Amino acid sequence: METKYIFVTGGVVSSLGKGIISSSLARLLLARGYRVTIQKFDPYINIDPGTLNPYEHGECYVTVDGHEADLDLGHYERFTNTQTTRANNVTTGRIYQSVIDKERRGDYLGKTVQIIPHITDEIKRNVKLLGNTGQFDFVITEIGGTVGDIESTPYLEAVRQLRWELGNSSLCIHLTYVPYLKAAKELKTKPTQHSVKLLQQVGIQPDVLVLRTEHDIPMGMRRKVAQFCNVAPEAVIQSIDAPTIYQVPLMMHEQGLDDFVITKMGLECKQEPNLDAWNHFLEKLSSATKEVKIGLVGKYVELQDAYKSISESLSHAATYNDHKLKLVYIHSEKLTDKEVDEKLSEMDGVIIAPGFGQRGIEGKFVAIKWCREHDIPTFGICLGMQCIVIEFARNVLGLTDANSSEMDSKTTNNVIDLMEEQKGINNLGGTMRLGAYECQLHPESKAAKAYGKTIVSERHRHRFEFNSEFRSRFEEAGMKCVGENPKTHLVEVVELPEKRWFVGTQYHPEYQSTVLEPNPLFMDFIKAAIKYSEEKNK
Repeated sequence: METKYIFVTGGVVSSLGKGIISSSLARLLLARGYRVTIQKFDPYINIDPGTLNPYEHGECYVTVDGHEADLDLGHYERFTNTQTTRANNVTTGRIYQSVIDKERRGDYLGKTVQIIPHITDEIKRNVKLLGNTGQFDFVITEIGGTVGDIESTPYLEAVRQLRWELGNSSLCIHLTYVPYLKAAKELKTKPTQHSVKLLQQVGIQPDVLVLRTEHDIPMGMRRKVAQFCNVAPEAVIQSIDAPTIYQVPLMMHEQGLDDFVITKMGLECKQEPNLDAWNHFLEKLSSATKEVKIGLVGKYVELQDAYKSISESLSHAATYNDHKLKLVYIHSEKLTDKEVDEKLSEMDGVIIAPGFGQRGIEGKFVAIKWCREHDIPTFGICLGMQCIVIEFARNVLGLTDANSSEMDSKTTNNVIDLMEEQKGINNLGGTMRLGAYECQLHPESKAAKAYGKTIVSERHRHRFEFNSEFRSRFEEAGMKCVGENPKTHLVEVVELPEKRWFVGTQYHPEYQSTVLEPNPLFMDFIKAAIKYSEEKNK
């Protein structure tokens, strides 16, 4: 069938959940047997989120082909169970860079380069890139930002043009906010009406309105919105707060969002979506009564989106292990020897979070030492794994000045060092080891037993690595290097076999955990945490 294009825009305020609505619709269409992909267009001028501080944009997600992407791509993958690539996330910086490169090559034959048609043509080319592969029946495109933002204007103009070019093969969903005024005890639809008018002013008439709300919107009010906004009454959908984002697909289906979209695009609703596996997950999520308490030690704990994929991966694993996740964020910058016992003693397991830079790293060493000495299930990811190595070198090998050359370039015991191919590179953007790489695991390791195999592929995002010159000293002292890249022999996984569960991975397993396929390492870590909790309670 001809590829259909769905555009998702937002109005009134940001952070309404366009990514969740896009992912939910994708899940419903996939459940009906369609081939679906989602892409995100971000209106900032950065080339990608790779150099953005997490406080600016939350987590930087990494695709399988090594693209540093917006965190919404994590939602896309977790909901759809399909991998994304560089083509699924485009920024204004990428668009302008491509146009300027073409201008420098002379592709425009000396013409004046302008927003219209050159920038909008480049946006349209990227929108249709995935559809032109013939691999997808639906391409859902989320436009970042809010209608009315200057930054979003070229994208909306490109969408306007595509609506005319694609005809019935395109559809626009507009997500807005319906506030509740407590003093007046009323829901107010005027912001939605103004938002739709802004969209109409740039030449786009939405086909579907999704109204974000904390209170139920009466049917009469929805009909009023439909009348004022030129939208069919059945196409006004409410998205009320849910106990979990994973209930949103069911809520959208109950209101007929997927039925309306399919019919509007000239297709027949031949079957109900098969949501058996999805419902199984939700049933386990809602029926779990026992709790597993995990401490996450990191420096971005004020902004929990910085660890979004980790928290979701832990939630998936806890659910499939019939437990509710209680995740406690522990600020590594404030963690000292005096308070570590108070902070960690009630935890069933501890995650040592990834990150970059010196800030908060000493607190991670404090946490790791305490966890190692008290034999608590511990999982270090990327920088967390590097911190496990450094703490072991300092407190077990006796190399008191051991460090990463990222933190101390003059250390004589650089147990973590810059990768050889990174030396001499000053430009931070896109210079790291990024994307999926193979890892060979020792058959008897906890990691291999968790995966059920010895060759795995996981995603990376790092510049520094375990310094193999120290490998034999670590192994003799009890820290085993149980995973390595089969080609470069870079150490990927370390373990303390005599401990209950003490594992560090240079890669990021959280990037490959989805609702329907939780990552095996997180599953095994949570199992170990539950077992430890049961031992404590006995």
